Amino acid sequence: MKSEAIRQEIDRSRTSGPLKQIVIPPCPELLTRLQHAMAQPQPDLNEVARIAASDVAMSATLLRVANSPMHLSDGMPCSTVGQAMTRIGLEETASLMTSFLVRKAFPANNSHLARFWERSTKRAQAMAFIAKQLPGLSPDLAYTFGLFSHVGIPVLLQSVRGYGSTMIEAGARVDRPYIATENANHKTDHAVVGALLMRAWHLSPEVMCAIRLHHDFISLRGADIEPELHTLVAAGLIADHLMRRHEGLPDEADWNDYHQEALDWLQISLDDVYQWDELLEAAMEPV
Repeated sequence: MKSEAIRQEIDRSRTSGPLKQIVIPPCPELLTRLQHAMAQPQPDLNEVARIAASDVAMSATLLRVANSPMHLSDGMPCSTVGQAMTRIGLEETASLMTSFLVRKAFPANNSHLARFWERSTKRAQAMAFIAKQLPGLSPDLAYTFGLFSHVGIPVLLQSVRGYGSTMIEAGARVDRPYIATENANHKTDHAVVGALLMRAWHLSPEVMCAIRLHHDFISLRGADIEPELHTLVAAGLIADHLMRRHEGLPDEADWNDYHQEALDWLQISLDDVYQWDELLEAAMEPV
């Protein structure tokens, strides 16, 4: 599926298909402001600092990261948002703020989401790391894809009766993919709903399309999608594999079935992946 076909599919499903009943929470105002500030040819550092300082908990998050062992190299703790931004850099600052604001848009009192945001942040970090090893893939774009890949899950939990039970069933079944159970029970899945949220929030169209395809790994065997989408989907499969290794979980069927196509597209080897695994260990531990 090419990008235009994906956009048309999402729009049709939203107006007359199974997505019609899905409730998309409004995009947080601060996230809209942050996206606008970062989209300028020269990002507005003062605006980013104002956004960070406008939420006490978000400021505390930046300060906690800036004062973590990974960044605290000179022994002098940061005490202001400005100092934290300087220490960790604008790109990581924006990524952390995006993570915080997306999480805040959804209720936190759902047992099914106990580890969801932790794993989303890990996936985003892994994607940004992988992007830095690959020529031509933006770490910021990769981070956004990693963060939002499964955002359709909390949307479905809020909108669809019985979806919590579907999550348990889908996670337990070994006879079919996760999204097959979602579609059997609800006529849609978290990849489609995640793409809908990205479209409704006017976020990256490239990420929107890649989210739609992130479980459609058969696309890795064809040449009918844009190269950037192909790269995001392939890197996403690598990132999920590295996360599972970090968590001591067995390989998923998707990795067993499609990892060679992902490696071939990215022009890397399994040795490269396992070298990255060692380097990523320290970065993921604080999460």
